[in-house]
Amino acid sequence: MSTQSILTKPTEATAFQPDQVVRILETVLLTTPEPLSISDLKKLFEGNIDKKTLHESLTILSEKWHDSGIELISVAGGWRFQSKPEMQVFLDRLSPQRPPRYSRAVMETLAIIAYRQPVTRGDIEEIRGVAVSTQIIKTLESRGWIETIGQRDIPGRPYLYATTRHFLDDLNLQSLEQLPSLDSFNSLDLSADEAESVDTDTTTIQESGEPASHEPTQLL
Repeated sequence: MSTQSILTKPTEATAFQPDQVVRILETVLLTTPEPLSISDLKKLFEGNIDKKTLHESLTILSEKWHDSGIELISVAGGWRFQSKPEMQVFLDRLSPQRPPRYSRAVMETLAIIAYRQPVTRGDIEEIRGVAVSTQIIKTLESRGWIETIGQRDIPGRPYLYATTRHFLDDLNLQSLEQLPSLDSFNSLDLSADEAESVDTDTTTIQESGEPASHEPTQLL
């Protein structure tokens, strides 16, 4: 039986050897742009691999790449390979990319949603002390960082906003519990330029597509 048939047509639970599992996971995770959950990864083996085996194989795979410029990490959306932060300077030399620039108003709004969610637009305005423009909400929604999750049961039924799994993935976090305290929120790396954006509730965004390297971004 050929190697290809072993990899593509397993017939029983013992069809996959440990090194095969690692090799398959490595191939899929290196060639898939989005994180893959354990449920997604189980589909590769048509139910012939349990979660314990998958986690053990992912640990082996992570250790295999430990000393390289690429790392395997677990985020809210699942598992993915990405370049290590210290490699970004070299990637930028090959394909320089200027990170998106967000206004202070956008970043403050995102911070309020992240730490107080679910919140309405009125909640945000009460905390910030100024009106929240529609453009701010649209900017955060288009970036995939916030979404509406329902409506508050009060007159007017305002929308409730919360952060998304994509927001956590961009911060390399698995859950909201891993967000730093508000006192250290400025140290998060989500790239906002204060000098350009301290003026008003308007924002400019450079949409140049997602960087392949998943460079950490800077909030506030």
